[in-house]
Amino acid sequence: MSPAIPQESAVSLSRREEQGIASLQKLRVAIVHYWFVSRRGGERVVEAMAKMFPGADLFFLVMDPEKLPASLQGRSIKTSFLQRIPGSRRWHRHMLPLYPLALEQFDLREYDLVLSSESGPAKGVLTNAQTCHVCYCHSPMRYLWDFYHGYREGHSLGMLSRPVFSLASHYMRMWDAASAQRVDHFVANSGNVAARIRKHYRRGSTVIHPPVNVRAGYVANLVEDYYLCVGQLVDYKRVDVAIAACNRLGRRLRIVGEGEEYRRLRRLAGRTIEFCGALSDEDLREQYAHCRAVLFPGEEDFGIVPVEAMSFGRPVVAYDRGGARETVNGFYAESPACVGNCSGVFFREQAAESLMEAMLALEGAENEFSPFLIKQSVERFDESIFRSGLANFLEAKLHECRSDGWKG
Repeated sequence: MSPAIPQESAVSLSRREEQGIASLQKLRVAIVHYWFVSRRGGERVVEAMAKMFPGADLFFLVMDPEKLPASLQGRSIKTSFLQRIPGSRRWHRHMLPLYPLALEQFDLREYDLVLSSESGPAKGVLTNAQTCHVCYCHSPMRYLWDFYHGYREGHSLGMLSRPVFSLASHYMRMWDAASAQRVDHFVANSGNVAARIRKHYRRGSTVIHPPVNVRAGYVANLVEDYYLCVGQLVDYKRVDVAIAACNRLGRRLRIVGEGEEYRRLRRLAGRTIEFCGALSDEDLREQYAHCRAVLFPGEEDFGIVPVEAMSFGRPVVAYDRGGARETVNGFYAESPACVGNCSGVFFREQAAESLMEAMLALEGAENEFSPFLIKQSVERFDESIFRSGLANFLEAKLHECRSDGWKG
């Protein structure tokens, strides 16, 4: 098992967080992220890192200025040549063969510390011997490794693009594995991702869970009769499974999100399914607070959605794979009742029948869930704990770099 940062309360960490971050402020820091065209989990990690290092320069392969939060407005931001290609903000995922060249054009010679936020990729930048490169890995590129066959056979690739994707992926896997050796230290966002790093890169890592705004959560007085599904509408999220289950059970389902799967999912949806589109943070919180439960049918690296849902005291029905196993304290449909401080139910197969069994099990044990205990269970994912854990990790690893001859 990869080592993990010990969990402590946000209050007890506040002073240590300030001291740890303050000791790093004299460094010249670069934060490298794959693309900033939305505000999902990876982008929120970048925001938290940027908050830790207000003087850091930001590097993105592609960036949409309209998606930048207020906290990043006015910062020093540099983009790759892909930014100048017409349509790159929309079609950046189809530029896979150009990623290595684009990343290697970033000039990072003057920085003491490079933080790469990896999933898309970002770790392939070139640094010199005096630079300490720490990669915060959300996942080795899913479409190259674990989920490759699912992507290749998915609905987003056509007859012509599928063989091109297969060929490009073959060469990108070799570059991705080789570029992992450019990283001095890896941080994984979950034990699930730490295992992938060990498998694909043959490298160890330390687990520091990503920051989640759990303080925004609250327990509502009224729970309404609808299930909720939140996320980008793409193949691997398996929103189709949630739709099929709710169609057959006649349950109301609200779907929050946009993506390339929208039209196909819309055709599958029955009269009890409602598409809400992309919502503001405030509107999404209202949906979380009043839902019966959140359905989480995809396999995620970590999965911020279940944590956000639980911060509102709502239970989660989750597929029994990936990061959900680290965040949801669930039972299975075949169990007689919810035992202890449960926060959800797991289902074993990505199929409507399996999800339906879990939903019925949740409904049968609904009165046994404690919204306040569910909310309390996710306090360990507060942003202050992330910042403190990362600051302590960076301090230790920079000391190692200095011991190895780093002159910063």
